Amino acid sequence: MTTRFLISALFSGASAGLIIGLLQLVFVQPVLLHAELYETGALVHFGAEAVSAHPELPGFDLMRDGLSVIFTMLTYTGYALILTAAMSFGEERGAQIDGRWGILWGVAGFVAFHLAPGFSLAPEVPGVAAADVMPRQIWWFATVAAAGVALWLLAFGTNWVAWGAAAILLAAPHLVGAPQPDSFAGPVPTEIGALFAARAFGVGLIAWVLLGSFAGYFWQREGEHAAQSA
Repeated sequence: MTTRFLISALFSGASAGLIIGLLQLVFVQPVLLHAELYETGALVHFGAEAVSAHPELPGFDLMRDGLSVIFTMLTYTGYALILTAAMSFGEERGAQIDGRWGILWGVAGFVAFHLAPGFSLAPEVPGVAAADVMPRQIWWFATVAAAGVALWLLAFGTNWVAWGAAAILLAAPHLVGAPQPDSFAGPVPTEIGALFAARAFGVGLIAWVLLGSFAGYFWQREGEHAAQSA
């Protein structure tokens, strides 16, 4: 069981992380680099004053971009460990685990780790106003945990009590409210912030769909190999 768990998590996490790291370089990083130009003052805009939407951005940097891809692979390997553990418990509850059903597990992971906290604490570009890091981190972890438990109750609950508790868990962090800055200010145009949030959510969804599918596939394959060896 331990070998099956580790192989499934490591292979799925590294594979999905590599693909997503490359997607981030193409779609997310240029938006961040654009925002950093405003954060550092290299570009300036004032209200409705027109500015270039296509400035010259820093080119490919082997050290920066290579480390970014490696860090993404490590991050999604960590996510894969959590997702594969949840799949193993789900299988014990009668859930079918394979590449196709893994997509649903991946979507659930996206909801728990991205959509639920992002509903009140959206992805942010550099230079925007934000509350202190510690309260935001506490709220983010609490929201992810609540969403994860809620999705488990929705999937495996057998009565209205479980489903009602799931609804409360999903809503509670947002009724409490995410930490917000005292005032809104920042040098980055709102269009860049909106594009970054959209790209972050889009790439995040792709990442979790791939991660869930890969994890389900490797979990099923390793299970078949173990059965044949027995």
